[in-house]
Amino acid sequence: MRALLSLFTVCLVLLGLAPSAALAQAIHASQATPVGDDMPMADYLALLAQIAPAARDGAQAYLQAFQQRCGRAMRIAELRRAMSEGDGDPALMGLIRASQLRNTPSLAQQALRVRCDSGGYR
Repeated sequence: MRALLSLFTVCLVLLGLAPSAALAQAIHASQATPVGDDMPMADYLALLAQIAPAARDGAQAYLQAFQQRCGRAMRIAELRRAMSEGDGDPALMGLIRASQLRNTPSLAQQALRVRCDSGGYR
């Protein structure tokens, strides 16, 4: 539940709907919760869609870019880390923002920033 709450808060901050203090609190809560592969990717993406469709769209673009650039599918734990560690993976956050704005050139540019080392983001 903490991970979902922190994800929700991150999405609100990204969309400019929550103060940054809430983000700091969510990050602290997410760091206390171990990140694992305890749910199917489809379920995680469905939760993102309920919170903010742009977050789901950006995450799907991130997963697709990772697959294309790295030659393997990203695990749920890797995506959750990319979403919640620090300020989040800049490529993922950029893809979420570009999805929200429906900015196709920015989506393509951000997809080129996806990294393969350390499971995509660390």
